[in-house]
Amino acid sequence: MNVKGEYDPKIDIAFKKIFGVERNKPLLISLINSILEPKDHVKDLTITNPYNEKEFKNDKLSILDIKAKDLNGKRFNIEMQVTDANDYGKRALFYWAKTYVEQLKEAGKYTDLQKTIGIHFLNFPCIQNAKEYHNIFVPREIKNNNKDVDIFKNMEIHTLELGKFHSENMQDQIDMESLKNSINLWMTFLTKRHILADKDLSNLPEGLLVKKAIEETEYMVMKKQ
Repeated sequence: MNVKGEYDPKIDIAFKKIFGVERNKPLLISLINSILEPKDHVKDLTITNPYNEKEFKNDKLSILDIKAKDLNGKRFNIEMQVTDANDYGKRALFYWAKTYVEQLKEAGKYTDLQKTIGIHFLNFPCIQNAKEYHNIFVPREIKNNNKDVDIFKNMEIHTLELGKFHSENMQDQIDMESLKNSINLWMTFLTKRHILADKDLSNLPEGLLVKKAIEETEYMVMKKQ
């Protein structure tokens, strides 16, 4: 058995154990904030049930990698998608929609619905003709290409293609200056953490948290052995 491969953070079970448990909540907050615009940054959050509940007997039950909500009620679903599936786009919308409408069971009023953000790490190409590894999807008005439409401001989905980031950063000699950007640091952890293992990350803004994530991964490997 390839124990180390089994606990690669790109594998969903390892991803959940690193970011989806209460003791590692600061890691999840740091990861989320590295991706979102400052206006959506979270100070604290609650990790919630990963099951999107069924309303009716024949509804499809979906299990998300990580679900959370912040102090203002904003919802997050964070996914690690390892395999390429032709229906990814449909599933992404389904996960988002289920997480969004679930709020009605708590609030009961449409006016209380809060923004829901999907964050999907993809180990396969999603947008073939885009060079950027990080893309953001929001509704827009197509005649004027206007995405700043307030009536649909509650929807946002981020995709982060690990392969594109990795191919842009193939060298084993990491530019430590680039890791001052938190999203670069977390993406490096997800794609080639072994290079970070012996580095001093203490001077980086999120360096100590990434070190903690590396230690969590190594602990899982040692425990399995």
